[in-house]
Amino acid sequence: MGYALGTILARGFDETLEGTRTALSEQGFGVLTEIDLRATLKAKLDADIEPQVILGACRPPLALAALEAEPSVGLLLPCNVVVRSLGANRTAVEAMDPGILVQLTDNPALADVAADARARLTAALDSLAPAPA
Repeated sequence: MGYALGTILARGFDETLEGTRTALSEQGFGVLTEIDLRATLKAKLDADIEPQVILGACRPPLALAALEAEPSVGLLLPCNVVVRSLGANRTAVEAMDPGILVQLTDNPALADVAADARARLTAALDSLAPAPA
C-alpha cells in the first residue's frame, strides 16, 4: 500500500488551492492549519521552491472516533493534504492515505474510521477535474 492519494490538475496553483479547500469542505472537513512551505522556506532558508501549501484537514467526528479507538493517534492527525505547483497550469493535490493509520498503529479498531476518511478524501480529490492523460 502506498501512503498517498492524489490527482494532477490542468489548472493553476491558486485556483487549485481554493478548489481543494472547497472540495474538502463539501466532504465535511475543516482546515485547522495551513502551512505555506514556499513562504516558510524562503523566510527561514532563503530557498526558492514552487508554490506548495499543506492543509491540515480535520473532520471532527472522525477525529473523535479515531482518538477513542487509539488515544495516541493524535500524533497522526490531522489529515494532511498538499497542494503543490508542477509549473504553469499543472498542480498536484495529494492526501495522506488514512489507511496508514491502521498500518502504523496495528489497531484494527481504526479500520472503519480510516475507510470513512479515505472515502471522503477520495471523493474530494475526484471532484477536482484531473488533467487528461
